[in-house]
Amino acid sequence: MLTNSFIADQFDLLSKLMDIHQENSFKSKSYSSAAFAIEKLPFELSSFEQHQIASLKGIGESSAKKIIELLETQKLSVLEEMLSKTPEGIIEMMRIKGLGPKKIATIWHEMGIETIGELLYACNENRLLLYKGFGEKTQKNVADAIEFFMRNQGHFLYADVESYAQQFKSVLSKQFPNNQFEICGDYARQVPTLDELFWLTDADLKYIQEFLIENDFTVSDLETHRFTAKGVENLRMAFHFTTPDYFLKDQFRLTGSPTFIQAWDNEFINHSNPYPNQTDWKTTLDIHYIPPFLRENAEVIAAAKSSSFDQIIQTNQIKGIIHSHSNWSDGSNTIEEMAVACIAQGFEYLVISDHSKSAFYANGLNEERIKAQHQYIEELNNKYAPFKIFKSVESDILNDGALDYSDNLLGSFDLIIASVHSNLKMTEEKAMGRLLNAIENRFTTILGHPTGRLLLSRKGYPIDHEKIIDACIANKVAIEINAHPRRLDLDWSWIHRAQEKGALLSINPDAHYIEGFKDVKYGVLAAQKGGLRKENNLSSFTLTEFEAYLNASRRA
Repeated sequence: MLTNSFIADQFDLLSKLMDIHQENSFKSKSYSSAAFAIEKLPFELSSFEQHQIASLKGIGESSAKKIIELLETQKLSVLEEMLSKTPEGIIEMMRIKGLGPKKIATIWHEMGIETIGELLYACNENRLLLYKGFGEKTQKNVADAIEFFMRNQGHFLYADVESYAQQFKSVLSKQFPNNQFEICGDYARQVPTLDELFWLTDADLKYIQEFLIENDFTVSDLETHRFTAKGVENLRMAFHFTTPDYFLKDQFRLTGSPTFIQAWDNEFINHSNPYPNQTDWKTTLDIHYIPPFLRENAEVIAAAKSSSFDQIIQTNQIKGIIHSHSNWSDGSNTIEEMAVACIAQGFEYLVISDHSKSAFYANGLNEERIKAQHQYIEELNNKYAPFKIFKSVESDILNDGALDYSDNLLGSFDLIIASVHSNLKMTEEKAMGRLLNAIENRFTTILGHPTGRLLLSRKGYPIDHEKIIDACIANKVAIEINAHPRRLDLDWSWIHRAQEKGALLSINPDAHYIEGFKDVKYGVLAAQKGGLRKENNLSSFTLTEFEAYLNASRRA
């Protein structure tokens, strides 16, 4: 039997979806009124004479027909049809506090955003401020509400978990000072997205459970040597018990991927001590220490015998900030503020790459504003020398693969980052055509976020990675490793292949405000998983090396 509450909810949902689809507003209001009237009825509609429903206050003939349809079929065909043409992400947005149908309609139809992850990214880039009805406070409230919603879905970005994991380790170590706690699994391997923190400990699990329950955790899946727990953050944590004597061995085995561990066992099956301390690997096993973040595949074991294996990039080897946006487009800070912050943080140069004119949603720069910005950058370079600001633009890759300005204007930049931002729903054939045309453009210096993905939000368009890598090498175009924790694009799994073939990569923060410089760290973590060396990373070039590279690119 259908309740009035259920029927009212169906009418309310229909009304909101009609507003989102910008359909007949009169009908939408009538369904909203019907939902309100149904909710207030003192009796259940299922027990009422159907032919009398249209006479009830607040319920017209059209609404009455739909109520009868619901009572007879348990469905509402017009609602089913509306739902079928509404992206799942738009439905999710209706659950975000502070987003009504009119705002969602603007987000979908005017901004072209279809998932809450894309919407959060747009908030981080200040894009909502460019649309009517979205002020700075509204944008922040929307971002906060989305982050709360996503935390409650059980999947997290590595960057969102990192601080919590380290703080919680300190709490556990303080509570159990005589015991060991280490995080194994995906977190130890720096996997970009996580659904669990896997703890290894030699502490009595019974006491850990008691401590967690006292601190409002829910404990479940109790077994002799393990259990799981969840706190208000909704992050699942698994606790696995081992003895002090087996701690090193279990930490190793619970950190590596199954593929890596199987290969390791085959390699050292007859070795007397296959799990030495970090400092003993070279003398005991005759290979370099393999950091946890590289313990993904079998090939890394053979690579660890190479003399160059331990030369993997570190965060302190990033010399300049490439790919950043100022308040000339959709950034929060002035170019001067960003330059001063770079100098304070020890960087040698800054590449300002505001959006191009086709990115109207991001306040993209037209030709006149480009010329004005270049003049302003010249003034700042005179003021802050020897630090240097490079003139760049993140040019939209248009539908045919062309860049966004004339050749004369493109030639006035120090470098061009070419990226796809629009019409992301493409076949591989279409995506490859656009990207290859852009890569072959003589002005393109860096291919930005190659697949356009947003982790946990948008899969990205399909590409043939091998062909893209080959094309970038042939045309002397660097491939971006976009360091924003929600992008990390190029994916780490392709970094080794790109480096092996001879590609130049570039860890870039895509910063839209000064705090965004810190995202370089997450680009480095991803690059480490791919085994990237600093000499193959453009943003590790010193100012002198970077200028020489750009000059050589121009001559070529």
